[in-house]
Parts: sequence; structure tokens; C-alpha cells
Amino acid sequence: MVVSAWKDLNCSIARSLDVLGERWTLLVVREACFGRTRFSEFRDALGVAPDVLSDRLATLVEVGVLERRPYREDGGRRREEYVLTPAGDDLRLVLAALQAWGDQHRPAREDRGARFVEAATGEPVTTSFVAADGRRLEPGEVLAVRPVRRPPSPVVAPV
Repeated sequence: MVVSAWKDLNCSIARSLDVLGERWTLLVVREACFGRTRFSEFRDALGVAPDVLSDRLATLVEVGVLERRPYREDGGRRREEYVLTPAGDDLRLVLAALQAWGDQHRPAREDRGARFVEAATGEPVTTSFVAADGRRLEPGEVLAVRPVRRPPSPVVAPV
């Protein structure tokens, strides 16, 4: 069960971190993007403790990032695999943005991590801000982007 430690859940960033802010969570999502679906595959890829992995998978199912699907191998017992939902697929952009930030600000001597490519062409893709008119902002223009608070929603009194 997701229990919030955040005081201000009127902030979508805080609500997102409430689900995704644990150390292993986005790494589980990353592995699901690679096509891993089974508990043992996640555990082997990440080296995470089984109880931690169970907790992260349960949370991701609870909030709709992953869904459980039953499967049975020949002669085996019924098991469940974990498959990305559309909400989980949408996290690819978050992972790509985190990777771009890490490549720029936390580079490794030898980076053997994944890169994001367009499936049809194999060509690398990047994340960027796109203006309302469809214009892509260049990396140097990021300083021209700032968050602004949304106006409060009108309170509707019950009738």
C-alpha cells in the first residue's frame, strides 16, 4: 500500500515521488522497459533483496504502473509476471530525462548503460521541452523554462 510521507500532495511532483521516489523503483521500471517481466529476471538484473523487490513490484501494481498477468511454463505451477501498463510506458520519458541528466552531470568512465533509440530506425532520441507552437527548445534555452504555480481549483459547495 502506498502511504504518503509528503505534506503537499497538491503537487504532482510530490505525488509522483510518493510512488517513484524509492531507490529501486525506477530501476525496476527500467528493467521492465527492457522487457523483463518475471520476478527472477528483475532480481538477477538488479541484485535487489527479494523482500525489497516484492514491495516495489506490489507498489507499482497498486498504482497502475505494472499489471500482474498469470503464466505457466510447461509442467510448472502457475506464476505471475509483471507487464508495463500505459502509465508504465509513459515513464520511458522520465527514464530518458534522468539518463540525459546523469550522462551530463554524473558521467561514468565507461558508460555501458542503455541508450534510447527510435524503434523503427534505431536512431538515438533525446528529451526536450516543446513550446505550445511545436518549436523544440534547444538545450541552452532550458533556463528560459520555469515552473509556475497553477491557480487553485474553485471550491464547489455541496448542494
